[in-house]
Amino acid sequence: MSELLIRQFPCLSDNYGFLVHDPDSGETATIDTPDADTILAEAKAAGWMITQIWNTHHHFDHAGGNDAIKAATGAKLVGPAYDTHRIPGIDTAVKDGDTVSLGDHMASVMFTPGHTLGHVCYHFAGDKVAFVGDTLFALGCGRLFEGSPAQMWQSLSRLAALPDETRIYCAHEYTAANARFALSIDPDNAELQAYATMVEAERARGEPTVPTTIGAELGANPFLRAADPAIRQRLGLADADNVDVFAEIRRRKDAF
Repeated sequence: MSELLIRQFPCLSDNYGFLVHDPDSGETATIDTPDADTILAEAKAAGWMITQIWNTHHHFDHAGGNDAIKAATGAKLVGPAYDTHRIPGIDTAVKDGDTVSLGDHMASVMFTPGHTLGHVCYHFAGDKVAFVGDTLFALGCGRLFEGSPAQMWQSLSRLAALPDETRIYCAHEYTAANARFALSIDPDNAELQAYATMVEAERARGEPTVPTTIGAELGANPFLRAADPAIRQRLGLADADNVDVFAEIRRRKDAF
């Protein structure tokens, strides 16, 4: 079985688009549809025909290009069952534990509410790749527009339990700003310091900071580190529940 090919490119102001291609079957999925024109142009440049759309959640910068891409390609739309009333035209509604396929490559659906109540991620365990939408970011996580801190902490904990080498494709280039915040609450973390230095250099060269890995995030991302004693001490929450620590980190990031 051939290796999945992933084409990553900027969309809108700070989104990333992702085309995932299986050379054996010729199938191609676009993960979300932030900008239909850009996505279609990238597929044409690669010589790939988009056959599937996999939505992570209903926000316009993730599902706004669905209709145009379906009209142009006839692609089938996969989306969260929770959001069938908010994402028109879903052909396959998926929930936690379901499996979707791209040729012989299988991805499991992970229900990850928090950023929205219907958010899902797609994990190709065999390929060691996950597309996480706006749940987890490099050195950050999504805002809680609809879900609770408890829901988001559980969702992040599920992603954190994936193998360390799992490549994480998140949907926005937020890492430089996330690094500045992370250093404000975890300044003595050597892994974070090295990560932030790397990010600064990458952005100075005009390079993306995505994908990241679960291992890198476990060592440096404060939103996955609510149990860390140094962070708890700095927040004045040494004896608090992990959810409460996470909620305080998220509150501080929202106001940063």
